[in-house]
Amino acid sequence: MGDEEQIIAVATRLFAELGYDSTDIDLIADAAGDGGQAMIAAAGGKNGLYRRVMARAYRAEQDMLEAALGAYTPDRAGAHRVIDVYLDFYVANPEIVALWMHRWMGDAADVDELENDFVDPQDALVTGVVGGLVPPDVAVDLLVRTVVWCVFGFLSGGVPGGRGRTEPRTPEAIERFRDYLHVLVDRMVAPAPAH
Repeated sequence: MGDEEQIIAVATRLFAELGYDSTDIDLIADAAGDGGQAMIAAAGGKNGLYRRVMARAYRAEQDMLEAALGAYTPDRAGAHRVIDVYLDFYVANPEIVALWMHRWMGDAADVDELENDFVDPQDALVTGVVGGLVPPDVAVDLLVRTVVWCVFGFLSGGVPGGRGRTEPRTPEAIERFRDYLHVLVDRMVAPAPAH
């Protein structure tokens, strides 16, 4: 692993676990080992390193979305396939979920433009592709964000049950949640009611 890959991997893990604001630059340097301070400086300090971490997450997300949307067909089965790829990606990449969850809770508020650079273009891409399937009385942008919120909430906290929360990573829980997402989207792409 090269110096840049090493420091980004270390920073990704720490930012995902602790959040940007709670991750001390010395902690990153110590975790990176010999040359950690130099690698951080080369990345542009903590701010620059965070931007690189988020850019790497964005590239992985973008690759996933482009592949999923490339195979999309404008029907329920096509919507299910996109949702399945989306859910499977975040199940396999919990650190990306954690990075965004921290951000949504106000972490790294002084690092601006990430939403403009990363989130908004992806929202526009997805809504532009799937918008034709959604009836006019459903706000497609909010439907897309509803799926995002549901997936991130499920993977972050699980679902209520028994004595606390269930483990969101069990295959059974994931499949139950996947089925729910399919039903949710099926209901939202149903024809608009006649007036």
